[in-house]
Amino acid sequence: MEKKLLLYATSFFCGMSVMAVELSISRLLAPTFGTSQIIWTVIIGLIMISLSIGNILGGRSADKNNSLNKLYMIIWGAALWIAVIPFIGKYVIIAITGLLALFFSNDLLVTGTAISCLVLFSVPLVGLGMVSPYLVKLGVTDLENAGRTTGKIYAMNTIGSIIGTFLPTFVTIPYIGTNKTFLLFSLILNLICLSYFLIRKIRPIKVIISSLLVFVLIFLPLSNSYAFWKDCILEDESIYNYLQVSEDEEAVYLSTNVAFGVQSVYRKDNKLSGLYYDYALMAPQFLKEFSPDNNLDLLILGNGTGTYAKQSRIYYKNVKTDAVEIDPKIVELSKKYFGVTEDEATVYETDGRTFLSDRNCREYDVIMVDAYHDITIPFHMTTKEFFTEVSSHLKPGGVIILNINMKSKGDNPINQYLSQTVKSVMNKVYTCDIAGTTNVMLFASNDADMVNNFDINTGKFDSQNPLQRVSQYVRQNLQEVTGSELVFTDDLAPVEVLGQSLLNDIVKDELASFKDMINFKEKGLQGIFDMLK
Repeated sequence: MEKKLLLYATSFFCGMSVMAVELSISRLLAPTFGTSQIIWTVIIGLIMISLSIGNILGGRSADKNNSLNKLYMIIWGAALWIAVIPFIGKYVIIAITGLLALFFSNDLLVTGTAISCLVLFSVPLVGLGMVSPYLVKLGVTDLENAGRTTGKIYAMNTIGSIIGTFLPTFVTIPYIGTNKTFLLFSLILNLICLSYFLIRKIRPIKVIISSLLVFVLIFLPLSNSYAFWKDCILEDESIYNYLQVSEDEEAVYLSTNVAFGVQSVYRKDNKLSGLYYDYALMAPQFLKEFSPDNNLDLLILGNGTGTYAKQSRIYYKNVKTDAVEIDPKIVELSKKYFGVTEDEATVYETDGRTFLSDRNCREYDVIMVDAYHDITIPFHMTTKEFFTEVSSHLKPGGVIILNINMKSKGDNPINQYLSQTVKSVMNKVYTCDIAGTTNVMLFASNDADMVNNFDINTGKFDSQNPLQRVSQYVRQNLQEVTGSELVFTDDLAPVEVLGQSLLNDIVKDELASFKDMINFKEKGLQGIFDMLK
């Protein structure tokens, strides 16, 4: 009976560890490769392949060795491998990405994710995949009850997997971080092996030492830095995001799920940010007979740390802002590091589309949709049904503004789909490419005179108004969207596939510029070393 309980416990905790490692993998990869559905697909696919290989090898090994000693040594090996990942994982990922960027830039994100998973995680997951067939082979001693015992072993593995799905997401990753989540489940596997060796009265000195070492590491203040090449004042994780806050003399910056790039910025001098938010400030100028003294009702879907809300309050004194942000930890950071106050925005912690579906949601003069980041796009906020919902919450003549962070040198249909989807709902739609960035601003209204309104309103700016230069740039770069054939719907919105293609183009463009800068064709790696001198 004691043996059976240990086998069931082994199946349970190994199943739990597999799912915990899978979820932790995604968080370890997120700062470099993002969290899109495509990245998740690669991760899940490779994990399932590793487990399948483990199943085959486990069955063969169980037939050949007919010993549980071998199994628990395999589990112990997987536990040690998982414990090492927090210390080498980020460096391995950066090294793989760097080499691929130099020598194989096509499909960098997918290829980088796949190779990183294979190098870092395939071995321990193959080992854990060997557990179930081993336990079935060596745990079934009563042939009359073989089916019942086998069912219990697989049931315990499945139950463990279910708990291992929820525990990292809602408990360990938000409260102790990704690195220590790896260590925690490594410790669990170590303790399972230790229990077996103690029951069998086999000298478990090595397992005792590894268990104590991992236990101590969990409580040590280990560095969780993924952006280890620069100074950050905070690196943290929430249920939704990897979070990075950095600061210099001029501003405070937030990055989410990326090692490079900025999602929010707070200028300490309250001047224009120099980013796309400045151009988004032009949205109220498309309203009929608008002036900075008018009352302005603003809704922001994807508030981040409140850059747009703060800037709107600076340049439009009578603005009343409702802001929606799904990540409560980002809301917390917005108050602690970015100076967002209740006077600047009433923040709602929910999904943007869910907020709009609330019967108590009021109407607004301007609705800003800023929920897209590269290919990490919530598809349900790109569809005709979504923009129909958005338009229903606009006041007459109100303006929708989108920040589309997906512009490359080539032509990609995702921008056409997004702009034409909006056009299928709104009377007038215009886009404005922001020079030197991957951002495209989209302005839309049912007022056919929105551009004429803009000209009249911005014509009142004096030369001292910081928005004058911004308004001139926007007016010169407005391009009307006339087609409405390419439309995303709730039923069909392949934003991930289209976004992946676009992001590949952006990466190739950036890498080509970098290689030209260091003269990579002639100097090779020496060009990089020369640059670093």
